[in-house]
Amino acid sequence: MNIIDTTIRDVKIIQPKVFGDERGFFMETFHDDWFRKNIADVTFVQDNHSKSNQGILRGLHYQFKYTQGKLVRVTSGEVYDVAVDMRKSSSTYGQHIGVNLSAKNKRQLWVPQGFAHGFYVISDSAEFVYKCTNYYAPEHEISLLWNDPALDIQWPLDNGKAPSLSTKDEAGILFKDAPTFTSIFDYS
Repeated sequence: MNIIDTTIRDVKIIQPKVFGDERGFFMETFHDDWFRKNIADVTFVQDNHSKSNQGILRGLHYQFKYTQGKLVRVTSGEVYDVAVDMRKSSSTYGQHIGVNLSAKNKRQLWVPQGFAHGFYVISDSAEFVYKCTNYYAPEHEISLLWNDPALDIQWPLDNGKAPSLSTKDEAGILFKDAPTFTSIFDYS
């Protein structure tokens, strides 16, 4: 697996080595020792899998207590995936990374603890798979407003059409009103 650095030091793109021929392909998507040595010394406790149709936007979510790091990838279709730094003491506080993840490019994104996360479905549908470092705790979940001007996220919306949102995401809060983390989570 190859690591692609992003403009936010702790957020990493992982490009797996794919071995393929006319019969199909094989790739390793996770190896605990490699991940701990090269990305973050964390333990994953939960795997999730969702399917969404084109135009659906999920996020931007984070848990203020029982924080989660997420290793995300797409197994079918394509999404635009976003991570927003919520770590107040970070030099990249309030900045975000946006990357295309797809079944075709097979890339994964490491979203560490202390980040809000969301994605927008570009293809007809997409299946999104992710590993989490902590269990889902809905009572501690925060939803940032996806189109907060302070974040200036350039979502690749279909003809500028508003995305389809859950009730929770429609009621997202502004970045300036959101709880932040006072320390940077250390993965070294």
